[in-house]
Amino acid sequence: MTITELSIKRPILIIVAFLAIALVGLFAYSTLKYETFPSMSVPVITVVTTYSGASANVVESTITKTIEDAVSGVNDVDYISSTSQEGTSTVSINFLSNANIDVAAQDVQNKINQILSSLPDAAGTPSIMKISMDDMPVMRIGATSNMESRDFYQFLDDQIKPQLNKVKGVGQVSFVGETEREIRVNINSRKMAAYGMSTATITNAISKANLDYPTGKVKDSDGQYVLRLAGKFSSLEELKSLVISKSDNGIVTLGDVADVNDGTKDQSTINRVDGQRSVGLSIRKQSDANEVEVCRSIRKTVQMLEEQYKDKNLKFNITEDGSTYTIDSANAVKEDLVLAIVLVALVMLLFLHSMRNALIVMVAIPTSLVATFIGMWATGCTINIITLLALSLVIGILVDDSIVVLENIHHHLEIGEDKKLAALNGRNEIGFTALSITLVDVAVFLPLALVSGMIGGIMHQFALVIVFSTLMSLVVSFTVTPMLASRFSKMEQLSSNSLMGRFGIWFEKQYQRMVDFYLDILDWGLENRGRVLLMVGILFILVVALIPGGFIGTEFMATADKGELTVQIELAPKATLEQTDQITKKVETILWKVPEVEKMFTSVGTSSSMMSSSTSASNNAEIEVVLTDKAKRKRTTDEVSQDIKDRLGIIPGITTHVNAAGATGGSNSPIQYVVLGTNWNTVEQTAQQIKKLMAKVPGTKDIYLSSEVGQPEVRVQVDREKMAKFGLSIDDIGSILESDFSGDDSTKYRDADGSEYTIRVMYDEADRSRTDDLSGVTFVNSAGQTIQLNQFAALINATGPTKLERQDRNYAITIKSQAVGRTSGSISSDINRLLQKAKLPQGVSWKLGGMLKNQGEAFSSLGLALLAAIIFVYFIMTALYDSFIYPFTVLFAIPLALIGALLGLGLSGNSLSIFSILAIIMQIGLVSKNAILLVDFANRSRAEGASIKEALLAAGRERIRPILMTTLTMILGMLPLALSSTSGAEYKNGMGWALIGGLTSSMLMTLVVVPIIYTIIEQLREKLLVFQNKRHRSI
Repeated sequence: MTITELSIKRPILIIVAFLAIALVGLFAYSTLKYETFPSMSVPVITVVTTYSGASANVVESTITKTIEDAVSGVNDVDYISSTSQEGTSTVSINFLSNANIDVAAQDVQNKINQILSSLPDAAGTPSIMKISMDDMPVMRIGATSNMESRDFYQFLDDQIKPQLNKVKGVGQVSFVGETEREIRVNINSRKMAAYGMSTATITNAISKANLDYPTGKVKDSDGQYVLRLAGKFSSLEELKSLVISKSDNGIVTLGDVADVNDGTKDQSTINRVDGQRSVGLSIRKQSDANEVEVCRSIRKTVQMLEEQYKDKNLKFNITEDGSTYTIDSANAVKEDLVLAIVLVALVMLLFLHSMRNALIVMVAIPTSLVATFIGMWATGCTINIITLLALSLVIGILVDDSIVVLENIHHHLEIGEDKKLAALNGRNEIGFTALSITLVDVAVFLPLALVSGMIGGIMHQFALVIVFSTLMSLVVSFTVTPMLASRFSKMEQLSSNSLMGRFGIWFEKQYQRMVDFYLDILDWGLENRGRVLLMVGILFILVVALIPGGFIGTEFMATADKGELTVQIELAPKATLEQTDQITKKVETILWKVPEVEKMFTSVGTSSSMMSSSTSASNNAEIEVVLTDKAKRKRTTDEVSQDIKDRLGIIPGITTHVNAAGATGGSNSPIQYVVLGTNWNTVEQTAQQIKKLMAKVPGTKDIYLSSEVGQPEVRVQVDREKMAKFGLSIDDIGSILESDFSGDDSTKYRDADGSEYTIRVMYDEADRSRTDDLSGVTFVNSAGQTIQLNQFAALINATGPTKLERQDRNYAITIKSQAVGRTSGSISSDINRLLQKAKLPQGVSWKLGGMLKNQGEAFSSLGLALLAAIIFVYFIMTALYDSFIYPFTVLFAIPLALIGALLGLGLSGNSLSIFSILAIIMQIGLVSKNAILLVDFANRSRAEGASIKEALLAAGRERIRPILMTTLTMILGMLPLALSSTSGAEYKNGMGWALIGGLTSSMLMTLVVVPIIYTIIEQLREKLLVFQNKRHRSI
């Protein structure tokens, strides 16, 4: 007994089975987590090492190169890149996509452990991190209060941070712009020198005097006691009175040479929310947490904390909530999905003239979708823009099989069979064709599930959703559709007595005229095959030429209008934090005059780097700007960004970069070129040369280099011979200078409540504010002699690079640019042509970086997936037709779809991106279905004795209705996506128009071109048979 026969004879069993599937599916849906995009594979491990006070050159020579050499031997490394800047070394190890990142992290850790002794003593321990999309903050909050700034930070750290960490799914809470308590020992260099001391004398004295010693145990008649020397400082007065040295002239206390006070750390960042001074809270979620649930819980928690501490006037201003865009995008796709279902239902009603018959087909949609959630849950998929997009796109596909089956059941009803027999015979007759159609869809998407690299996560989940829902729709067409048809389907007798009947009669007349018109065209086409194929060939060449011709641009991913942008401000390298803050306030004033600006989150003293982390830079500032809702503003984020850039041009002496937020958060420049070479000066000069070339290309805007000379520095040039005579070493000099100007924080002060705070020993601010006094810095050698720096060293004012970048142990500088009015791919093509003509220095090369590099890799992966999909379709066709030649008849439908897809993109103003290429791949299965329906019917007619032309005309007459129904349902199902203007519309529009264009051109041309190809192949086959027969007779 077949599954269809079982469904017809035992309907209750099928109903119960699908009800069970529905319940499990709804449960699975309730457990799926929300996120904006699927997790993208980023096989990168970073090693971050701090070296306070060290210049970029020193960081590179002492830390970065050492780490690069160590990790270069790790398995599966693709390439190594690094950044050395003041006080920080970052080495990024990029692995091959098939690398086991956990094993790689352990290997890197082992290599780092082996070279720890080779790093400077003053350098921090290297921190090893795996890069993940989950490292992006899900929420940024500005906290304010009426408390003193120092007390407020301590309150946040002690009371608020633990509460936020308790929220389910929160992974990390970090502060920005805080004022942290610190015990300051500010040394007066002149007094210290007068007493014949150095900073090392003071720091050693403090360290030795600030210790708790467990010294053993003591017993008496009452029992045993632990004996502990309580040597920790208990008050500031005790610290001030610490004896540093003593001689015949008396004792010298710490208070004699330094000002000791309960103060705060030197502030390196200033934070504001909407112009009000605040402490920024950056919150990251755990890797497996639901972004929407985490953000919702955080909102509830901060509301509760505001109420709990209203006496302190505690306020939390949420400046960025990652879940907002996720929810808006998801809701927009859900609306598109519902609208698509309604439009598909109208098509069913239009062709079937019966609400009852339309509902039989429409049942396939909810049953398939609910069952798909089970597959998503089992394979770890999430609710995100990509999976919801897949569900929207699949609506038209879900009814395909049921349409084909129900249409054939109706054919059997027309010839007089009863409902049950018509349902069984109708399904059995078309079953193999329906199976082939579905397998073609599955075959197309299987290669996508195997795509690796950055876009692997996107392709994997998209493909799985399509495959799950398509397979389920096949099951529905073999069970539910014939079961319902055997009981409720009936032949509709159109009558003019009702509005529906009159409309049906009119529609059928128009439909018959269209069929007659089509058959006339097909008949003409079969008689003029050469002309038709020539016209189609010319059209194909012209349309494909639109891409190199620049009419259709290319880009990695369409820019999303998230309503968020980042304003980066850069002053001269020597600018202080206070000077940068004053300029930033002017920028804020200008930004508030932009009507679309709703919120601002300002951070002065930071410079962005990878994955939304940042490094300290007193001459830099960033303002994260949130615009009003997309529906409430007339201008796009890009247009507002350009307006802001123009407005900020009136402020002299600053460089600004205004970038819209990217698809996955953060902001970036879409056009990046990396210049590589062994000599930094040559690389820098070449980068400046390429920068000038890029400026000539239309569409480039805001071009700048990732690193430029200009960082002022005072170099201490040591005379090693003189230094040695004084009994000093480079290590002695370096450690003392670091303590003097960066501070020694090796010991802690314990408060009465048990809290510990850093004791920082360094020169007071006056001694750190005059470069002329550097020559008088004092050192004490082992013999107790006092030596000044100018006795063995010279001070040289110079400039150095702000940042040193390297890739695969070559120097590298990245040239970055915005893309305005043109796609990044089109601009890149023009730049490449200029670079190929340019004369670059020997030993210097260039390559694509950033999104351009991602685009090249993604297009290559998708190109292979496209080729694999075509090959898989061919294999299925060979199995279906038991022939190696007939499948080419079906495959000719693919270039016909490409014509419409590219025209759809060009005419709608969309670009060729990973999403539109995904739509083109998707069409391979969709358009092959129409060809399969035609060829399958023609083959059956041929088997019954019809001529080639008769068979094709009959196939066109009988199969045009299901072809029209399936194609129109898919086109109308895509229409809401193509016309969408809601959140995330940028990703959907290109896909929608590519699919609509491809399906339309394929439907119009497949109905003529495929029969023409069929005749050519049939005639070749017949000639081959005649030739073989003659050969056999001659033998």
